[in-house]
Amino acid sequence: MSNIPRSLERAYSCCLRVATDHYENFPVSTKLLPSQLRLHIAAVYAFARYADDFADEFDRSQHERLNLLDDWLKRLHCSIGRGVSDEIRHEYDLVFAALSNTIDVCELPVSLFEDLLSAFRQDVTVHRYRTWNDLLDYCRRSANPIGRIVLRIAGYNNSELERAADKICSALQITNFLQDFRNDWQRGRLYIPEEILRANGAYEQDLDGISLPLQWRRSLAEVAKRTRNLFEDGRVVCDFVHGRLKFELRLTWLGGMCVLEQLERIEYDSVIKRPTVSASDYAQIFFKAVVWRASQR
Repeated sequence: MSNIPRSLERAYSCCLRVATDHYENFPVSTKLLPSQLRLHIAAVYAFARYADDFADEFDRSQHERLNLLDDWLKRLHCSIGRGVSDEIRHEYDLVFAALSNTIDVCELPVSLFEDLLSAFRQDVTVHRYRTWNDLLDYCRRSANPIGRIVLRIAGYNNSELERAADKICSALQITNFLQDFRNDWQRGRLYIPEEILRANGAYEQDLDGISLPLQWRRSLAEVAKRTRNLFEDGRVVCDFVHGRLKFELRLTWLGGMCVLEQLERIEYDSVIKRPTVSASDYAQIFFKAVVWRASQR
């Protein structure tokens, strides 16, 4: 970071600290990526991380959480093009100083960040999804902007790659819902579409918190099948980017598919056991990323 002003260096250092210290790591943030790319991604991560936390602060009222997100949106708009000052003190100001610079340098559409905040607001007010398309629309704003932002930061402005990245990002988001089914349910959130539940005869009153009834496991299996198809449809983006980003995307894709495999092994009962990627799984993922064969699609 020696080639940027000291005040901006402080801002990016703050974002890197948020990215490395938080319990949920941003999918594309490892040391495999070039340092400049990591700085910009860390700024995006810090922006999204705080907003996501605002939406999940269940000790606050719904009104308070929405106000926090509204303030975050105002900060976003006010920060655009303002540069950075040595007078900055608050961590929030540091985040937006870095983000404003990243948006400017990488020519990122502000609408992508507005979409993210729209999804976080939805997390506060919407706790059920009627159809698969409703869930995908949520992912369009909660997950897909991240893939498009990463591509833009890496220098890609290609609509075909963006559409493929959308598929992977939606798949990663839904995989996380399947993985965290128990925690989301305990928080009052249910991301399995009602149309899929009804088709399998699954009803909320049948959930006892001990294990998932067969009808629910069938529903999760159906969601997992559709999610796997999304991964496959988006796989081509891992073939057409270059450099270290290509390897990072391979790891991300393989990691998501590994979680789906873990779910299948436990017969989709993620109430009994949360599927996780083990050390041996990581070793296999790394090997598969090395010997990766390009998609034929």
